[in-house]
Amino acid sequence: MAEIILENVIKRFGSLIAVNNLSLEIKDKEFVVLLGPSGCGKTTTLRMISGLELPDEGKILLDGKDVTFKRASQRDIAFVFQLYALYPHMTAYGNMAFPLKTQGFSKDKIDAEIRRAAQLLKIEHILNRKPRELSGGDMQRVALGRALVRRPKAFLLDEPIGTLDAKFREEMRTELKRLHVDIGATTVYVTHDQVEAMSMGDKVVVMNFGNLQQIGTPSEIYHHPANLFVANFIGSPGMNFIDCMPVKDERGEIFLNITSVNKKIKVSEKIAKLILKKEMIDKELILGIRPEDVSIEFKECENYIDTEVFLIETLGSFNIIDVKIGQTTVRIRTLPIVSPNIGQPCCIGFDMNAVTLFDKKTENSIMN
Repeated sequence: MAEIILENVIKRFGSLIAVNNLSLEIKDKEFVVLLGPSGCGKTTTLRMISGLELPDEGKILLDGKDVTFKRASQRDIAFVFQLYALYPHMTAYGNMAFPLKTQGFSKDKIDAEIRRAAQLLKIEHILNRKPRELSGGDMQRVALGRALVRRPKAFLLDEPIGTLDAKFREEMRTELKRLHVDIGATTVYVTHDQVEAMSMGDKVVVMNFGNLQQIGTPSEIYHHPANLFVANFIGSPGMNFIDCMPVKDERGEIFLNITSVNKKIKVSEKIAKLILKKEMIDKELILGIRPEDVSIEFKECENYIDTEVFLIETLGSFNIIDVKIGQTTVRIRTLPIVSPNIGQPCCIGFDMNAVTLFDKKTENSIMN
């Protein structure tokens, strides 16, 4: 298959820098997800890898060969578009056969490749139908089949299931991951949906405004975000952010003062050492904590913050309870049996082993 390397790639559209000095290594057989909001540069990056766009600066290497300015047809890469791009006058079979016909393959070879791909995608029964007779999920499978028959070095998928309904998206996520495992192809997948990214990717590349924010496994991205943007963008709901300041008492113990309510909470030994090492005493920080790492009690507890229930969302397998610390909303994920009344007094605590601290000025994590 293929190893793909981008070296200091820049792409401009007029005065807009769509991709800014991006360096990225995608290993052979890896499933890499480019994740970010609309306009972050992920699709432009994908199009540069494919050859549909040319970078203004930098290099793109495919298996060690410089393909920066080679045409898409010279790169042996298959691109699957969000809107399928099927020929409406051709059957599913005809659409899948088209790229092989243009390469001069024999009818027997074409038929064999189509049957192989159709069996893998479970679409043998729709090969004689035209796109107007197919569901969105079937059209997506045909588009994937058209890419598969070429046996390319890499697959590039641009939000391929973004137009499907929730149930179909869930099914197609499973199908696409299974397909990747079966064929072992290098795959680069673009999405703005963090659930897709976290469930499918071996590696996630988070982008914003053309800039790389973080690269890592789904677990690394979720539990160890590099900055406030990643922490907020990943997770549903996103991470809670609370203004705080590390302080030291007369005995030398380290506390985090929750600024808005002037409440000091004791930190773990690990965080205390980190604060001292980074010389963060009396510096403005932001405490980041995932909703599932916030605990709620309806009695007085040591090292907890007093508040009251502001809102409850019941979501079946769990509840989301909102409370206020000053003007800051803190969201707590609980078991469904935890269902207090709005306005009920409570207190909340943080799992200090799951806390991430960010520098308020730079918005970067200080945990590394």
